[in-house]
Amino acid sequence: MTDDMADSLGRIAARSPVQTFILIPLLTLLGEALTRRRIRLRGEWLLLCLAGYGLYRGAGRYRMAQGAGSEGFRRPPDKLVTTGPYAISRNPMYLGHLLFSAGVALATGSPIAVGGFVYEWRRFTRRVRIDEERIEKVFGEEYREYRSRVPRWVPYWD
Repeated sequence: MTDDMADSLGRIAARSPVQTFILIPLLTLLGEALTRRRIRLRGEWLLLCLAGYGLYRGAGRYRMAQGAGSEGFRRPPDKLVTTGPYAISRNPMYLGHLLFSAGVALATGSPIAVGGFVYEWRRFTRRVRIDEERIEKVFGEEYREYRSRVPRWVPYWD
């Protein structure tokens, strides 16, 4: 493998969607298959995975349809989106990641998946703080007002 290929794979693996929706589930299933020789899935928790992924995708599509910037951290948003899923949570895409990860942990009961969820929780908590500072610099009072009325994660629990 060339250095360029390794760099490309590293950049791909560092992307949040790849980590949440591909790498952590694959590592979980591989770990379960190797240590327990079978994979147990509690199907009712897979619905939480579907809900989390759906929220991530739906909120992302909504944000892009509103003309609010690029994917990820490439550049700050051009517009503050405060409607749709963003009227309920300031971070519905990140919340989707966390719901998916929680669903994987609950569906498998795997220590690897639980570790993946803890990793994701810490990573997204840090990332939200960075986002909030960055967005407040761009939108000022408009963002502070939005932040005062819409919770960071879910209503009634912030």
